[in-house]
Amino acid sequence: MNDHWYMKHALQLAAAMKGQTTPNPMVGAVVVKDGMILGTGAHMRAGEDHAEVIALRMAPGHTDGATMYVTLEPCNHFGKTPPCTQKIIEAGIKRVVVAGKDRNPQVAGSGIDTLRKANIEVEVGVLQEEATKLNEAFFHYMETGTPFVTVKTAATLDGEMVTPNGEPRWITGETARKEVHQLRHVHDAILVGVGTVLRDNPSLTTRLEVDGRNPVRVVLDRSLKTPLDAQLVIDEKAPLWIFTEVESTDERVSLLREKGIYVFSIDSVTPQAVLEELGRLNIQTVLVEGGKTINDAFISAHQVQRYITYIASKLFGNVNAFQSDVSTNGAVNLEIEEVTVVGDDVKITAKHKEGVDDVHRSN
Repeated sequence: MNDHWYMKHALQLAAAMKGQTTPNPMVGAVVVKDGMILGTGAHMRAGEDHAEVIALRMAPGHTDGATMYVTLEPCNHFGKTPPCTQKIIEAGIKRVVVAGKDRNPQVAGSGIDTLRKANIEVEVGVLQEEATKLNEAFFHYMETGTPFVTVKTAATLDGEMVTPNGEPRWITGETARKEVHQLRHVHDAILVGVGTVLRDNPSLTTRLEVDGRNPVRVVLDRSLKTPLDAQLVIDEKAPLWIFTEVESTDERVSLLREKGIYVFSIDSVTPQAVLEELGRLNIQTVLVEGGKTINDAFISAHQVQRYITYIASKLFGNVNAFQSDVSTNGAVNLEIEEVTVVGDDVKITAKHKEGVDDVHRSN
């Protein structure tokens, strides 16, 4: 076994907690002595013990002279929990292998310095790239004070995001839709515009076979058109935050607040203003699932860090173009033959799906 192997194990422990540690980073730790793993740990949620403490607790009295592998620099300050550096020193750890330094200004190298001053050998940089990728949202939040934004879109192979009659749902298949619910599970907030609320009446919750975490639902609604009987207003399944330019004294604001809805009256509902407010509220990751208007606003404002696009193996195009009731029932179903990367582009080759009735709707 080598340093990379043990660090990879620590990274796997940390990644298992994705979506539930905000506003803290995901951290995993492994304690090893004489080629044996004595303890493992992962930080599970803010306010609870850190990964290092959990790993040390598994091997009381046996950690003197051991090596600890930790995916992020141990904390060196009092927050909701005591500093991990002190626990490591007290446990008699001889060597600490760290994947990467913490970019939290309260830590930022001080944890490593403290360990070295205690005559503990510290090595930094083992699987650093993987560790940085794991906590990219946390690092972005630390450096900017605003959430890491992912825009998710779905379209047919001919680039349509809605059917010819404006119907927006069920463009992608069931597998892709399940994956989107997993995306919701690991994000702190899901954001749409009021147009989506008025058109779809969505719940914007996480629906998985196991219990999923529902993100905070954020609606951008300049004129406060969100209906009082909208699904996300009345279902009480997750917090709903509405950003509007309507004055806080407006009766519509009062009526929504009476239903337990958080209404933020701000001067201008722009991506930057909304993200700054969400950052102050410890929202670290945002999944934008809006329509073209909202997506374009975030893209134009340069406020998107990641894009996820699902391309459905079907065409809307001009299918039944002269019918007024066209829906996904009229889509041409395709079979994907090949997906390749061509330079900076993605090439998708597809053919008509043999033996499939084009009016069948994937539900």
